[in-house]
Amino acid sequence: MTEQKFLPFALPDIGEEEINEVVDALRSGWVTTGPKTKQFEADFAHFLGGGVEAIAVNSATAGLHLALEAVGIGPGDEVIVPSYTFTATAEVVRYLGAHPVVVDVDPVTLNISPAAIRAALTDKTKAIMPVHFAGLACDMDAILAIAREHKLKVIEDAAHALPTTYQGQLIGTLGSDATVFSFYANKTMTTGEGGMVVSKDKDLIARCKVMRLHGISRDAFDRYVSKTPAWFYEVVAPGFKYNMPDIAAAMGLHQLKKIGRFHQQREAMAARYDRELAGLPLILPARPALATDQHAWHLYPVRLQPEAGVSRDDFIVRMAEKGIGCSVHFIPLHRHPVWRDGYQLKNADFPVADAAFEAEVTLPLYTRMTDADQTRVIAAVREILGA
Repeated sequence: MTEQKFLPFALPDIGEEEINEVVDALRSGWVTTGPKTKQFEADFAHFLGGGVEAIAVNSATAGLHLALEAVGIGPGDEVIVPSYTFTATAEVVRYLGAHPVVVDVDPVTLNISPAAIRAALTDKTKAIMPVHFAGLACDMDAILAIAREHKLKVIEDAAHALPTTYQGQLIGTLGSDATVFSFYANKTMTTGEGGMVVSKDKDLIARCKVMRLHGISRDAFDRYVSKTPAWFYEVVAPGFKYNMPDIAAAMGLHQLKKIGRFHQQREAMAARYDRELAGLPLILPARPALATDQHAWHLYPVRLQPEAGVSRDDFIVRMAEKGIGCSVHFIPLHRHPVWRDGYQLKNADFPVADAAFEAEVTLPLYTRMTDADQTRVIAAVREILGA
């Protein structure tokens, strides 16, 4: 028998269309922010609808930073974030001299708990940053109600959430101040590295656009393609270097066209996992509260129950021995030294996130997986759990 190839946790799904578009960008002479980035922004805003505008950036982390800066977050302010997220959600708050206030999550969805948000409010609270974990929408009605009641800003971390819907609306078109998407290599669509800030607030978008490129008052692309002398510009703020290059946007143009097919494949794979892992000592991922809503299925996170008879760490090792890569989402913020020690966070203060972390393992789910690949994963899980 020949040894089976190793099945990684994730792989990007890049076709000839993306490759040809990148080559076109290289040949055009516009390799930094230019016409392809502008087109990608327009296409993305059109895809979401709802009157949003879109600003392409070089990472979702950059986008979150820009959005927080644009709504006025500054030194001494407090921004409420969930513990069950990647460190970027909290670190961008610190970039601005503000403080992330870390709270626990809902035991079913692992999304930020509205009750925990309310309990964490102080007179210094200025914003809430909900994270749509794994691609399942947060309880945005409850979160937006808290924000309205206390005059808080809401910046959605939608790194996992394309094309997630909430009560029939795409994430990115709700009543928050801004939403930020990620196009990192393992996301539901990719530009290699990249992100997008979307908002209905024209002033917020204008501020992000200026701050995205050194605080310069005029768009570099417009200056360079002008047929008349247009060299003059002014720096109006100490900005950042967060622009998306055309090489990345070239990929995004075609990835966005495929997002419908990508989602159908992810939905089908998640449904198969649900069917064939049912009855095992696992907590399977939560589904949307409304059956008609979409989960983006960026991740398929399961939680081992005590009767599984195997620890999470041993489970991952045994899957690797069978040639299958898994991951963990997430090591919560309160477990990392920078947040734990800097803000005196204790495991006991985050019982839901802490228990989830101890039990969670993310199974492979990506559009380049074949039926046979998924069969291997399911068989391996069932064997390890004695089914």
